[in-house]
Amino acid sequence: MTIATWNINGVRARLDVLTGWLKQRGPDVVCLQEIKSVDEAFPREAIESLGYNVETHGQKGFNGVAILSKRPFEVTRRGLPGDSEDVQARYIEAEIPAGRGIVRVASIYLPNGNPVGTEKFPYKLSWMARLEAHARALLAFEEPLVLAGDYNVIPEPRDARRPEVWVNDALFQPESRGAFRALAALGLTDAVRTTTDAGDVYTFWDYQAGAFQKNDGIRIDHLMLSAEAADRLGKVEIDRDTRALEKPSDHVPVVAEFTFPA
Repeated sequence: MTIATWNINGVRARLDVLTGWLKQRGPDVVCLQEIKSVDEAFPREAIESLGYNVETHGQKGFNGVAILSKRPFEVTRRGLPGDSEDVQARYIEAEIPAGRGIVRVASIYLPNGNPVGTEKFPYKLSWMARLEAHARALLAFEEPLVLAGDYNVIPEPRDARRPEVWVNDALFQPESRGAFRALAALGLTDAVRTTTDAGDVYTFWDYQAGAFQKNDGIRIDHLMLSAEAADRLGKVEIDRDTRALEKPSDHVPVVAEFTFPA
């Protein structure tokens, strides 16, 4: 089973890029972020015609997450628990059949948090604290769990081509990185870093200043795995070629391959 995460940066604007990649790559499960669409306007027919079941948690104009799966599945949660007043569409969770059991998958669009000196940064940190609490509860099920998405966190200096330019950014603040380490400390494994120690491994390149051509990127899209999922992990690939397509997202897909007992 292949499980991918991709911040699509507007599903309707990138529909041709998305469907072309689905046809070529054919992942079993895709977690999309920043769909920028209400549920009713999501172009589900174009995706369903490729053999995918579609569930969304959308929002007009910005945010929004979705899960696509070749296998029928059950959504277990729309929205991250812990704050009943938070109306931003940033989390959807589902149980998907895998081998003789299920894999629990969440698509996550973590708040950006910029500018740091505004209310957006405390919101980011409180959201991460809620995610940590929910992840702890999910880990108690002792089942394969994949928390996939755009975390808007650069975990380490090696995850940026030029870490010095990010020191004042919310993505690289000590508090943000500490919250990400707290997730890992629960027993979650970073799929990319458990399979490679290589440098220049990025998932996002800004549209400005020829960042992609200069490989001036950062790694902020992550798949965090429970021990039960990490034990079944094979290879992980970053489909950076999608960034070179016409009208691309500024993020690229990260694709992890798992082996579940038949």
